[in-house]
Amino acid sequence: MRDVVPKGTLYRGREGMWSWVAHRITGLLIFVFLLVHVLDTSLVRVSPEAYNAVIDTYKNPVVGLGEAGLVGAVLFHAFNGIRVMLVDFWSKGPRYHRQMLWAVGAIWVLLFVPFLVRHLSHVFGA
Repeated sequence: MRDVVPKGTLYRGREGMWSWVAHRITGLLIFVFLLVHVLDTSLVRVSPEAYNAVIDTYKNPVVGLGEAGLVGAVLFHAFNGIRVMLVDFWSKGPRYHRQMLWAVGAIWVLLFVPFLVRHLSHVFGA
């Protein structure tokens, strides 16, 4: 027997809740990246040699995988953010929130997979 979700909630243990969690996690990851990016870029004003040393440490496959994860996070966060706005501000949004989440997933796959193939060929290839 299925658990009955009280009326008026979209996010209790179902797709809406997990998209909410993923939206917060991707937002936090993007924020951390932007913070690190601002800090390492500001090194160029302090010491160009230190800046070059930091940038050289980024030229490895682990950072390449992190870059791929960042692109995936940005894509999901952007499209899920549009979905959240539609759920909040469109009168029919709550009715179609699951279908919109599936659309977000499909768009994410359509954009991320080709990027991932190309990016990883650069990271691990020539």
